[in-house]
Amino acid sequence: QVQLVESGGGLETAGGSLRLSCEASGRISDSYYVGWFRQGLGTERVFVAQIRWDGGDLYYNDSVKGRFTISRNSSEITVYLHMSSLKPEDTAVYYCAVRDRYCPSYECASSTTQFKYWGPGTQVTVSS
Repeated sequence: QVQLVESGGGLETAGGSLRLSCEASGRISDSYYVGWFRQGLGTERVFVAQIRWDGGDLYYNDSVKGRFTISRNSSEITVYLHMSSLKPEDTAVYYCAVRDRYCPSYECASSTTQFKYWGPGTQVTVSS
């Protein structure tokens, strides 16, 4: 079992930055993958970024490339999502999730159905 808790969300103005944290507990393996997803009001949950627990295998949604960076601190069992140049369309509830299997393609890696454990989410609101 893996438990996840997100933090760091809040209200920011366009162009600003936020850092989200995903603190994990339970049985974590270096072969596990941690993903960040987001869900706007009335929209589907979509993939934002992924990192393998050992720091490899990074993927990003094109909409956040160059603005968001995913990283992890293995000693604290925490994965971060550094968000900069924020836009109003980044407004959403942000979730972290863990996948315990390899995915051979971006389509697989970015699918919500592949992730087994989820946190409760943290709200990010970006004002214009």
